[in-house]
Amino acid sequence: MRRIGAVILAAGASRRLGEPKQLVMVGAEILLERSVRVAHEAGFSPVIVVLGASAESIEAACALGDAEVLINDSWSEGMGASVRVGVGALRDVDGCVLTTCDMPAVTAAHLRSLVVSGEVTGSMYAGRRGVPAYFPATSFEDLMKLQGDAGAKDLLRSARCVALADGELDVDTIEDLKRARALFG
Repeated sequence: MRRIGAVILAAGASRRLGEPKQLVMVGAEILLERSVRVAHEAGFSPVIVVLGASAESIEAACALGDAEVLINDSWSEGMGASVRVGVGALRDVDGCVLTTCDMPAVTAAHLRSLVVSGEVTGSMYAGRRGVPAYFPATSFEDLMKLQGDAGAKDLLRSARCVALADGELDVDTIEDLKRARALFG
């Protein structure tokens, strides 16, 4: 049986939202807690959360269970730095799913569907590829080279994809948050 880890990217400063998006409520859950729960429900282990901006207050405000919390002191360099922190901490796994904490449409079933082929597999929404995405351990070297804010998008250009309904909704602005609450409670 393959062992798949999850890396939840949650290090950003949420400047457009004006408050830490990691802590906003959508439905009955805080976004970051929901992301951790969904990764556990998908059967992933370990579940790694990469924090950066406001890390101390976010960690104090969230019940993250046995998720491993890592601090990316270089969070302002962009998502690539957080990917390197999270993937660099993975040991003895066959692959990992990279996801962000601000996508309320992500379900455990969707995360599980990404790992079925064992190949690099991204999510498809609004005509584009993105996270959540699965990367086998053979891709970790490429992930460790990521720079800037593009994250793993270049690695997903020719990857398999699984459709994610409402995946284009990530909570970046007040309008996004209102939409998320209308869709997901």
